[in-house]
Amino acid sequence: MATRSVFFPDEFLTQMQAIMPASLSMDDFIAACQRPLRRSIRVNTLKITVAEFLTLVAPYGWQLTPVPWCAEGFWIEREDEDALPLGSTAEHLSGLFYIQEASSMLPVAALFADGDLPQRVMDVAAAPGSKTTQIAARMGNTGLILANEFSASRVKVLHANISRCGISNVALTHFDGRVFGAALPEQFDAILLDAPCSGEGVVRKDPDALKNWSPQSNLEIAATQRQLIESAFHALRPGGTLVYSTCTLNREENEKVVQWLLARFPQAAEVVPLGDLFPQADDALTSEGFLHIFPQIYDCEGFFVARLRKTAAIDPLPAPGYKVGKFPFTPMKNREAAQTIAAANGVGLRWDDSHSLWQRDKEIWLFPREAEAFLGQIRFSRIGLKLAETHNKGFRWQHEAVIALAEGEKQRVELSQAEAEEWYRGRDIYLHHLPASDEVLVTFQGFPLGLAKKVGSRMKNSYPRELVRDGRLFAGKA
Repeated sequence: MATRSVFFPDEFLTQMQAIMPASLSMDDFIAACQRPLRRSIRVNTLKITVAEFLTLVAPYGWQLTPVPWCAEGFWIEREDEDALPLGSTAEHLSGLFYIQEASSMLPVAALFADGDLPQRVMDVAAAPGSKTTQIAARMGNTGLILANEFSASRVKVLHANISRCGISNVALTHFDGRVFGAALPEQFDAILLDAPCSGEGVVRKDPDALKNWSPQSNLEIAATQRQLIESAFHALRPGGTLVYSTCTLNREENEKVVQWLLARFPQAAEVVPLGDLFPQADDALTSEGFLHIFPQIYDCEGFFVARLRKTAAIDPLPAPGYKVGKFPFTPMKNREAAQTIAAANGVGLRWDDSHSLWQRDKEIWLFPREAEAFLGQIRFSRIGLKLAETHNKGFRWQHEAVIALAEGEKQRVELSQAEAEEWYRGRDIYLHHLPASDEVLVTFQGFPLGLAKKVGSRMKNSYPRELVRDGRLFAGKA
């Protein structure tokens, strides 16, 4: 594998030499940083089992190597890497897998390491959505994930990835993560803080990642990280789990941030060691029980992961000074709800009692019931799924709801590969045999692509314009 010229400040290398365990060598560190990053994917088990996925992609000749800490994760090598981007494969477009760096699968593995299934989880810095979607798969779309993102432009990307993966149990917020300790004190069973950081571990993906590096900048970032971890700890219920992670390597942003929190709340915070997280975890384990992953250890990005438990309640922060404002949704009345459920079932859309119907003007939404406890406490950008818009003739079902909720074999039309490619290009489909129903679910490889309406001799495409793709699509079989 080719090496690249990575920019290393001398002071950075001196710092790494000082903190690197004796069992590791600087030569191996530099060599690993100069190798391009291995691509990796995570199978979306909300849509397909790992075994089914491996069978589905077997004809493509992909080489898939299991990621030790994530049963759904694989490093991937493909012969047609240059000709067809991984994001243009049929399986990616239909949400069967997520392109995710192997190291970034570790924090969620740590969050669920004890086998419990939390009902309320917060992802404090969620975009672009790799960990939020991984959490949703572990929760089986039940309970609630509050996914927060401070950057407005990245909220859209986060929502797009959640929608593509068929997720219905997420509520999105757009805040500085430091507000949650005061706004939602001791409300969450588990919290992931994958903190904004200096990104020292990502040089294999971005050779210029250290161009603006300085020890002073690291200290400034660490000050923000301390505020974020304290806020997250306040929002965690007693007995709950907090995972703190970064994609950087210095101790100021990693071990010292966690140690600061432990010193701040000595009677209420304890480390849960991660040595048993997966068979080779000891290779990156620190004396404190954290995982400090230099890139040469597992041939992946540099990363840091710590797992904490809150052992007792703590004094609350002062109440936040903002006003939430009037909530624009109302619960749907029983009769209207029954009519909506029957109509949705008629086109193959189904959900369970962990979700409830809400209305705003002509919009119908499906909220995770766990989100209802937070209404009036914080302002949401988006809750659950937009199910439909009502009009004179009935319902206009929304694409994100179709992708998340389509079940059963009724009213389905399976497209050929050529027809499915046309669908993703936003074009109408002309079928040899038109279905009896005016509105049908179109699928490819058995997975929903959207709803199509019969108009004359064609099926009208409802794929959202902003998702339409150009260029080559779909992997050819080897």
